[in-house]
Amino acid sequence: MSHIIVIDDDCQVRLMLKKMLESEGYRVTVASNGNEGIKSQRDNPADLIITDLIMPEKEGIETISELKQEFPDIKIIAMSGGGKNEPGVYLHAAKIIGAIHTFHKPIKKDELLGTIKSLI
Repeated sequence: MSHIIVIDDDCQVRLMLKKMLESEGYRVTVASNGNEGIKSQRDNPADLIITDLIMPEKEGIETISELKQEFPDIKIIAMSGGGKNEPGVYLHAAKIIGAIHTFHKPIKKDELLGTIKSLI
């Protein structure tokens, strides 16, 4: 069973993604910020990480950068609803530092699941 870590500061988004992914047969760990997500990856490595980009404590760009340094082969999907800027700015930066795929929020279920299946 493939393991996915979902990192998002929005409790509703975390819960929705967890339920959706578990219903597809994935084992899911959730984290509310980048620090928790990195700790989860160190403690119980995942096959894939899905991370938000705009979060308190440790935002997504820094999280992706740290994960790629420590786990260079980890597959990462970044997602963003924007914040102060257009989400494309953050998503483009995420791709540059190592995200394999990016999504604007709200994410379409079929697109996300198709991307995950192609990656793991």
